[in-house]
Amino acid sequence: MKNSVSLTGIERTFDEDDIIVSKTDLKGRITYANQTFLKIADYTEREVMGQPHSIIRHPAMPRCVFKLLWQTIASGNEIFAYVINRTKHGDHYWVYAHVTPSFNSDGEIIGYHSNRRVPDKVIVNEFFAPLYKDLRAEELRHDNRKDGMASSERMILDVLTKHGVAYDEFVATIGQQNRRGYR
Repeated sequence: MKNSVSLTGIERTFDEDDIIVSKTDLKGRITYANQTFLKIADYTEREVMGQPHSIIRHPAMPRCVFKLLWQTIASGNEIFAYVINRTKHGDHYWVYAHVTPSFNSDGEIIGYHSNRRVPDKVIVNEFFAPLYKDLRAEELRHDNRKDGMASSERMILDVLTKHGVAYDEFVATIGQQNRRGYR
């Protein structure tokens, strides 16, 4: 499935009571997508099943954040993150994601499960959109993609170190902290 889509600049939203749900296998291929996911992303179930979850990855989303996310869930832990996604037709939408590993009865990770809710727009606009813009700019500043991601990863780790928190705590508390001049 083609992954290059012209961006429209149009932001999509969904209802506060809606939850976007998807499940993937260990390689990140979609094994389940609820109707809310399909509706906001403009895909049919047939189009997404078996496709990489990155089908909805927006190019403004820093690769270093996904690296952190994958490292966390692959180690068996849950993570919360603010994510910008894109639709099939190039619109975008922000989510507050909760991603967890799925385990079998032997305690082995067999896939991943993500619930996404409407994010706090103040937090997105005042903090995460500018932060992600800086991280992506750093990634793109380098000719080598791996060097760019390593550099942006150092940037986000510096932010976390500066505030003395892990990423999940940072995401969970940024709203309270940002309103008190946390930046």
